Amino acid sequence: MRTIFYPASERGHVDIGWLNSHHSFSFGHWYDPQKIHFGALRVLNDDIVKPGAGFGLHPHDNMEIVSIPLNGSLAHKDSTGTDGIIKTGDVQIMSAGSGISHSEFNASKTDPVNFLQVWVIPKLNNIKPRYDQQTFAVADRKNKWQIVVSPDEDENGVWINQDARFALTDIEAGKEISFSTKFKGNGVYIFVINGEVTIDNKTISKRDAIGIYDADSFSVKANQQSTLLAIEVPMLSLQ
Repeated sequence: MRTIFYPASERGHVDIGWLNSHHSFSFGHWYDPQKIHFGALRVLNDDIVKPGAGFGLHPHDNMEIVSIPLNGSLAHKDSTGTDGIIKTGDVQIMSAGSGISHSEFNASKTDPVNFLQVWVIPKLNNIKPRYDQQTFAVADRKNKWQIVVSPDEDENGVWINQDARFALTDIEAGKEISFSTKFKGNGVYIFVINGEVTIDNKTISKRDAIGIYDADSFSVKANQQSTLLAIEVPMLSLQ
């Protein structure tokens, strides 16, 4: 098993008033040649948006874009005709494909929204743009992995145009669980939303991450109550 540690303190950061964002990988005006991608995982932004503010209509193409609210709600509109609210507990995916435009705004006029936006490089380019959203029961991820994004419909996640999977878990202090990859050769990026865990004798804390590859499975032990996001992706090279 090989690993790459991504300390929270080394993330890019921008605060422009209405948006306070931390970037795990190079994004916008922040560039780090050592943090371009982890396999097919290209972007992981940890965004806090002030009440009533947000991202106006803008285009994307050939990217799988996943939004996961951690606190609060997002109002989403796009050129497929979708117009709805993404709440805490929901996971949304937008396959930009041949081209799509969308906007995202804090749905509240009084409370901030904190959400993760994750971009994954697609398996096939120029597909018809596609949108999906699903609500997941938080209780179903206690001390186990809850698949929320997958190309396999039997796993009951939102569909993604890639051999990639996202899973969430809430682990009680002292508990240990394992993660097994579904696709041969894939790596897994573990992002600690809250808490502290040990993986491969490495301790990682809130908003730290660890990339794991050359391993079909591994164990995670919670040193305290912890919430994690696992992103399994092909280990693509962008060179």
